[in-house]
Formats: sequence, structure tokens, C-alpha cells
Amino acid sequence: MKEILEVGVLLSSERDLNRLLEQILVCVMKLARCDAGTLYLLDGDALRFKIMRNDTLKTYSGGDGRDPELPPVPLSRENVCALALLENRTVCIEDVRNCEEFDFSGPIRYDAMTGYHTKSMLVVPMHNRSGEEIGVLQLINALDEEGGICAFAKDMTLVLESVASQAAITIQNVRYMEEIKGLFHSFVKVMSSAVDERTPYNGSHTRHMAAYGSRFVDYLNHLAEQEGRGRLFSPSHKEEFLMSVWLHDIGKLVTPLEVMNKVSRLLPGQQETLLHRMEVIRLRTEIACLKGQITNEEKERRIQKTYEATELIEQVNGAGFVTDEKLRELESLRKEAYIGEKGELCPWLLPEEFDLLSIRKGTLSKEERKIMEEHVSVTDMLLSKIRFSAELSHVREWAASHHELLDGSGYPAGRKAETIPQEVRMLTILDIFDALVADDRPYKPGMPVEKALAILKTMAEKEGKLDTKLTALFVESRCWEEAKGQTKDGRKQAEKAEKN
Repeated sequence: MKEILEVGVLLSSERDLNRLLEQILVCVMKLARCDAGTLYLLDGDALRFKIMRNDTLKTYSGGDGRDPELPPVPLSRENVCALALLENRTVCIEDVRNCEEFDFSGPIRYDAMTGYHTKSMLVVPMHNRSGEEIGVLQLINALDEEGGICAFAKDMTLVLESVASQAAITIQNVRYMEEIKGLFHSFVKVMSSAVDERTPYNGSHTRHMAAYGSRFVDYLNHLAEQEGRGRLFSPSHKEEFLMSVWLHDIGKLVTPLEVMNKVSRLLPGQQETLLHRMEVIRLRTEIACLKGQITNEEKERRIQKTYEATELIEQVNGAGFVTDEKLRELESLRKEAYIGEKGELCPWLLPEEFDLLSIRKGTLSKEERKIMEEHVSVTDMLLSKIRFSAELSHVREWAASHHELLDGSGYPAGRKAETIPQEVRMLTILDIFDALVADDRPYKPGMPVEKALAILKTMAEKEGKLDTKLTALFVESRCWEEAKGQTKDGRKQAEKAEKN
């Protein structure tokens, strides 16, 4: 009775399906005092091996999540396991070699290969509370007090049927939980993909970060285990961290596309208006010359200057960075003026156009950058609507803080080092790295990996914005590369890993 109660406690506390199946078989074998056993689960029209244990041969397989490499058992009544499940009855056999009712050629072949001797067998079907077929427990070679093989005790049948019934219900519940979790994870990835797919300039960002992040966590765990410290990230902790990666940009669902997709400093309409103005200036210059208001030399000088202005505008508009020299040329250009239709003096370059073209780095104005930065606040707001489980309770905080920096210069809250968790620090490194090497951003070409790493080191060691130790470990991990065939092109490696 004590062992039965212990089985109940174990079954009710385990939530990992593979470990649960192994626990079920171990407990049932202990109750039945037998030497070997197999747990099958129904899969379509066959029973598949999930867990196998044989104490005499010291062979144990299936507990690590990989199914034993044995062919499935067809749902045919000639097979004792299939019959037990189909007829929902326990089958007890004293000696398989003297039983003509069932086909035991498989166990006999196994004995011939391994030197084992299968004799007594007890097969217990597992059905849930609705009567649905779940699987089968097959126990082999009951042992007497002296350790000799004997028949399974008849009074053990009811005990094992009770445990099998409880096990079936627990398996079903764990499966339901896994299905719900799988559904949630799928929903998260769909939402994340929706963000990336809104714009061609962000199409793989989150997927790449998740791939890097998973390998980075594995690397940190490997180092910790080597040093005898145990894993830093349990499976549930890793899942929570990666969930925050998948959801970190969810707020971009409401970011205006004209901001997200801004390829140049001037919007297409603004650039077209400005270039058209240069053409108008040239025509007015021609007219002024025809009217004798200016000399031919003055006309040629002005027209040439409009072409130089057009070239400057096009260069600056799409540049990754505006140099001091180009800024001086823009300053000179905005001092130029022409006579309008009503005789008024009009600037060649409007104040708004000058401000946009003078953006040093990137394509966004201060107002546009503020709109872009609001995505983290929106992320926090959206995630506040989700009732995360206890195992995912930090996802909202981590995801909404990925632009915070250790020196307090980040956003939205300007948090400082002592208030920023390790997971956020890691997420920030991943986000910055992928943004640097990305070749699909509207405002810049992709940066070589080694240059991006140098920038990360500078931000950590000289500027104090990133965690120095984690940055060094990230660089050391090469987590953007595959274990084999490493290249410097982190993006291609991530894409290949994602496909695999």
C-alpha cells in the first residue's frame, strides 16, 4: 500500500512526459517484483516502444526522449500486447514458450540475440477515464524471494490495473498540457512572425535571435558544468528566456510602417518634391537669363550648382553616416535662395528637409525615433494582457526591457546595472549583435561579424553599456555559427540552423 501511494505521488508530480513514462515503468516493475518491462504508447494503428528496461542485461532505453530503435507492434490480436489493449483486459502468461495463443516469436528472437530467457509475462492495458486506448505495460519475468523466475501473482493483477489506470490518466493530462503549451508556443511564433513579416527590413530578426540565444544558453550551461557549478539554465528557465526573445518586438505590431520601412532620411514624396524644386530653379534661371536679368555665365553657374545640390542630396539621403564635410555642404546649400512665382525669396532647402538630411546616423528623425522606441512600451502593455504561467512569469519584464543599458542610457525606464537581470543583459547583446550584422535593414548594409563583435566589446568595456563578462562569453561562444563548417557569415549560419 505504501508503494502504491508513493506511485501516486510520483505520477501526480511529474510533468515531463518522457520522465513520466520512465517513472511509470520503474514503479510498476518494483510493485510486480519483475526483471524487465516495456511501456508502449498507441500511435495510429500500432503500439510504439517508448521505454524499455532489463535489469539482468542492464539495458535501459527511452528515458532520454529517444524511442528504442525497434519496429512498432501492429494492432493484431496475435500480438499479446495488441490484444490486451483492444479487449481492455490484462493477460497473464506463466511461460511464453508453452503458450500457443499468441505470437511470441519476437521475444524468442530477442532472447536468441541477447542470451536472455523470457518466461513469465504480465500485460496490462492503459485506458483513460473515457475508455480511450493509451498504451500497454508489458512486464517480464516475475522474481521470487530467492531471485528465481516465477509466475506473476494473481493478486498483483488488480494492483497493477489500478496503477495502469492512474498512469493512463496522468499520461493523458501531461499530453494535454504539452498540447496547450505547444499551441501557445505556436501562437507566440505566429505573432512574432507577423511582426517580422510586416516589413521586408526585419524579416528574420527574431528567428535569428532565438537561434543564437538557444546556443548561447547551451554554451553557458556547458561551461558551468565543466566548472562543477551545475547548469545555469534549467530547461524551464531556458524556455522562459527564449519566450522573451520571441516576444521582445511584439510591440512593433503597431509601429507605423512609414517609420519601420524608412529607407532614407527623406520620405519618397519629400525627396521627389526637393528634386523637382531643383528642376524649377533651373527653369527659372533659364527664364531670368532670357529676360536679361542675369548673364549667361551666371546662368551656367547657378544651373551647375543645382546639379551639385541634387548630387549632394542623393548622397546624403541614403548614406549610413553623414560626415562633417557633408554637413558643411548642407549648411551652405540651405543659404541658397531663388525668386518664387510672386517675387518672394524662397530657400533651396526647407528647414524640415535640412533637419532630416542632417541626421548623422540612421534615417529617423528625433520624432520618428521616439515613435520607434515606443514599441517596448507597447510590448509591455500587450504582454500585460497575457496570463503567463509561473514558469514564464518573467517573460513580460525581460522582453520589455531589452533596450535598457547598464549605464542608464537605455529606454524606456533608464534602468541601471543593479536593476537589470542577467537574462535582459543577454537579450540586449543578442538584439544589438543581430541588428549590426543584419543585411536587411533599411538604413545600412550588413556589418562583418568581427566588426560587430568589436562594437559590442567597446560598448561593454569602454562605454559600460553592456555586461562585460556576458559580452566576452558571447564572443567566445560563437553561438551565431554552427558547430561544424563555421564561417564568419553569422546570418547564413542562423538561416541554415533555422531550416534544420
